[in-house]
Amino acid sequence: MAHNLNYNEKTEKHSFFSVKEKAWHGLGQIITDYPTSAEAIKHAGLDYTVEKRNLFTYGDDTTPETEDNDIVMEWRVDVPNHYANVRTDTDEVLGVVGKDYNIVQNVDAFAFFDSIVGGKDGILYETAGALGLGERIFITAKLPDFIRVGRNDCIEKYLFLTSSHDGFGSIMASFTPVRVCCQNTLNAALKNHTNCIKIRHTATAQERLKQANKLLGITNQLANELEEVFNQWSKVKITDRAVKRLVQLSVAPNKETLANLKIGKQDEFSSAYNNMVSSVMEYALTNPTQQEATTKGTLFGAYNAVTGYFQNVRNYKDEESKFKSIMYGAGLQRSQTAFDLCSNFAKTGVEALN
Repeated sequence: MAHNLNYNEKTEKHSFFSVKEKAWHGLGQIITDYPTSAEAIKHAGLDYTVEKRNLFTYGDDTTPETEDNDIVMEWRVDVPNHYANVRTDTDEVLGVVGKDYNIVQNVDAFAFFDSIVGGKDGILYETAGALGLGERIFITAKLPDFIRVGRNDCIEKYLFLTSSHDGFGSIMASFTPVRVCCQNTLNAALKNHTNCIKIRHTATAQERLKQANKLLGITNQLANELEEVFNQWSKVKITDRAVKRLVQLSVAPNKETLANLKIGKQDEFSSAYNNMVSSVMEYALTNPTQQEATTKGTLFGAYNAVTGYFQNVRNYKDEESKFKSIMYGAGLQRSQTAFDLCSNFAKTGVEALN
C-alpha cells in the first residue's frame, strides 16, 4: 500500500482522520467540524501508548530439552542498554532504542500543538494519522489568521508535526504556508531563519514547551516577512519571456542543464525537461488561479507558477511520492530555487536570470 497508513485490526479502522475533505487514499475518518486535541487523537486512532521493554536473546541455537523455568531463564541472555519500544494495545514492536531514549507519547505531541497557541485563538486540527505499525505519526493543524497578498489573495498558516517511536529521527515541527485558492505548498525559507525545529527524544517536557514557543516565534516572524515579500512581488512586473527563463532555471535537473542554459545550448536539453518547462508555462499563463491581480504578469505569479506546477499539475508515481517531493524532495528544492531567483529579480531585475 503506497499510503502506508496503519490499519488497526481491533478497531477495523485506518489510523487517519481528515476534516471535511477526503484524502487522496479515501481511507480513515472524515469529520465535518474541527476537533479538539482530545477528539482528534481518537479520530486519528492515535490513542495508544508506547512503552520500553527489556530485550533478550539466547545463549545458542539449541532449544532446551526441559520447560523448567529456571533452566530457561539461565539460558536466556539479556541485552544490556537496549529496549524494544512496544505498542501496548497491540503488543507490536515499533523499534529498538537505547537506555537514554525518552518516549514522547502521542498525547504529548498534541499537547505540544496546544501549548503553541496557548488556547487564545485555538488551533484547528485538519489531519492526523499513523504509519506502518504505528511507529510514525503526523499531525497537520491550521493557525488563526492569514498571510494576505493584495486584497483577496490569502495564504493560510499551517504547522506540521511528525514524531516516531522506532528510534529513528527526532520530533520535527515545521511551518508551511499554503495558498488558499490553489493549495500551493510554498515552503519558503527566508533570510537566516529556518521554518522547522527538531526536538530529540531525550528532551524534557519543559524543554519541549520552550521549543514550542520558539516555533511560534519563528512562525509569526516568517509570516510577517512572507507577507511583506509577497506583497512586494505582486507589484513587480515580469514579462512572459522572463518568466520562462525563471522557470527554466528553477526546474533544471542538474548542473549540466544549467551550464547549457547559460551558453544557450537549447538543443542539448532533454525532452522531459522541455516538457516540464512547457507545462509550467502553460500553468502560468492559463490556470484560473494565475489570473488574479496579484499573480497575472507579476513576480508573485511567476513564483506560484513553479510551486503550483509541482502541487497541481505534475504526475507522480503515487501520492506518497508527491508528498515527499513537495515537503522535502525535488519539488521543495526547485520551489526554493524559484524563491531565491524571485528574491534576486526583485532587487536587480532581469539581470538575476542571466
